[in-house]
Amino acid sequence: MTTTAPRLGTALARLLILAAALLGTLLAGAAPASAHAALTGSDPKDGAVVVTAPKEVNLTFSEQVAMSPDSIRVLDPAGRRADTGEIRDLCSGAIVRYGVGLRAGLPDGTYTVAWQTVSADSHPISGAFTFSIGAPSTTSVALPDRSADGGVVGTLYGLARYLSYAGFAVLVGGGAFVLACWPRGASVRPVQQTVVRGWLTLTGATLVMLLLRNPYTGSGELSDAFDLAGLKAVLETKTGAALTSRLLLLGAAALFVAVLFGSYARRTDPKEKKDLSFGLALGGTVVAAGIAGTWALAEHASTGIQPGIAMPVDILHLLAVAAWLGGLTVLLVSLYLTPHVDRSAVERFSRVAFGAVLVLAATGLYQSWRQVGSWSALTGTRYGQLLLVKIGLMCVLIGIAWISRRWTRRLADAEPTGEAPEKPGEAGEACGAEEACGAEEAGTTGGSGETRRPGGTVDETADETTTEAVRPATDEAATDPERSAQLARQRVAVATARRKRERDADPERAGLRRSVLTEAAVAVVLLAVTTVLTSTEPGRTEEEAARSGNVSSGPAAVPDRPVDIRLPFDTGGVEGKGIVRLSLDPGRTGANALHLYVERPNGKPLDVPEVKIALTLDAKDIGPLPVAPDRIQTGHWSASGVQIPISGDWRIQVTVRTSEIDQTTVEKNVKIG
Repeated sequence: MTTTAPRLGTALARLLILAAALLGTLLAGAAPASAHAALTGSDPKDGAVVVTAPKEVNLTFSEQVAMSPDSIRVLDPAGRRADTGEIRDLCSGAIVRYGVGLRAGLPDGTYTVAWQTVSADSHPISGAFTFSIGAPSTTSVALPDRSADGGVVGTLYGLARYLSYAGFAVLVGGGAFVLACWPRGASVRPVQQTVVRGWLTLTGATLVMLLLRNPYTGSGELSDAFDLAGLKAVLETKTGAALTSRLLLLGAAALFVAVLFGSYARRTDPKEKKDLSFGLALGGTVVAAGIAGTWALAEHASTGIQPGIAMPVDILHLLAVAAWLGGLTVLLVSLYLTPHVDRSAVERFSRVAFGAVLVLAATGLYQSWRQVGSWSALTGTRYGQLLLVKIGLMCVLIGIAWISRRWTRRLADAEPTGEAPEKPGEAGEACGAEEACGAEEAGTTGGSGETRRPGGTVDETADETTTEAVRPATDEAATDPERSAQLARQRVAVATARRKRERDADPERAGLRRSVLTEAAVAVVLLAVTTVLTSTEPGRTEEEAARSGNVSSGPAAVPDRPVDIRLPFDTGGVEGKGIVRLSLDPGRTGANALHLYVERPNGKPLDVPEVKIALTLDAKDIGPLPVAPDRIQTGHWSASGVQIPISGDWRIQVTVRTSEIDQTTVEKNVKIG
């Protein structure tokens, strides 16, 4: 019986329109946020020339980062360490800032600041920039030309990350396929091997990631993978705890696999098997959710906006991926390597896959909004572009899955009415080994060598000569055990070949195999793109860093937009006239470096006893915020880390005292963004 392809109904069309409208609303109304740390400021800034050596170097990040003693290094022109090696936590409220002290008496020249740290979502970030004391000079320090996660270690770590996702999908999806779709598959050897290999792959990849974590976030040297001190430090981090928890959960998963392919496969009593199936389903779901949670707790979902919602959504997303792609893998193996897969099993998996796609669509919409945030980030950032590729592959995969679903319907419609269903455990136990499957098939062959089709009809074109050639030796085999074993092997080979011909001659089953194979090939590419996405800076953060004039890696610089004002003053006393030049760099919210120069009307420096500065934002009733600058030299005053809490039209007041009794206050409003 031939069936036509299913049509898209109005309900599905409305669902797609609603999803598109929801995506547009979420992306259009997104607010700025971060989910991947980026350097947003530094003091001194990149390329700055300071008159005297600063006491410390400060770095400001968009989100919390994990600092180690060597996270910030300052090198002099000869490449020697110029810092004290003591990392200072300067965080205040929402401001994430760290600094390192500098040694006293640093000579003039160009200094290099190299930094490397790990963001809250477990990804290493790094960069470097230079500043000069007195005047620029030549330097022997070369800026790093690779990112923190590059090199051989980065490649191996990325490969292990990919294999861990693949192993998780096969392990969880394969187990779900057996329990929910094809219980008799628990005794099929290729299915068992596939799921066990998924467990081995995930376990091995997790161990490799744990060993490589130290060099991946540190030196980048492969030899440091076996540094016990480094491994101990990794175990104390959030990512190390997540990987360790995953290994413990994989121990529970091994018990699940052993019971599934052991006790469960051998049970014949329907009630006992049903009870055990419920226990396995419940326990397996808990273990699978726990393993998925080790990704959610250590990566993108654990930081940024709405982590309390993002982590459960991420777990659901991973479980849906595993149910679809992992089940698809086991189905593909079953279609190609096992003699028979129940049509009902294929139909049940089709329904499970459809449900998984709905969950993926819902969770994917939320994750896209959270990580991208705007239409411009969707097309203008690497993360957004990769996400578009992933969405395209998902559409292709859904299209192929729709074709597979059509073949599944044809397979069901073509099922002969005379075919009696096999008793539970009967065919499953027979297909546990090749010899058993062959012996069962040999039993379906008549005494004249006729091959019975599933409906009970005789295949007139079957190869009868091989069977007839075996039969004359029956009397000889009765007295010769070796000859008897040889004849048994021949019967197995004949029966296996005959069954393969029958299977390949079924057009519905052959079409289903081809579509499932294509679906699996696209899924491999999709999984690779997803793996790259997990280690890519989200579009939100990339756009935020671009708006600040910074990038998250490589030479990092504060935007070159300082606030420069000139304020004439007259205190009325001797040498009471002059000009104040004030520079606020970078001239935006957050930390700023302030430099103030007091000059005579002829432009020469004027030495005054005292200078005071105050900042006021009248629109928000903030201030005056006092700033106490340090005297650097005649006519030059400076203050670092001047905080501008919010943007607005700020009033800057400068009080200049030229004698014990002569002073004046001048002011000017400036726009700070």
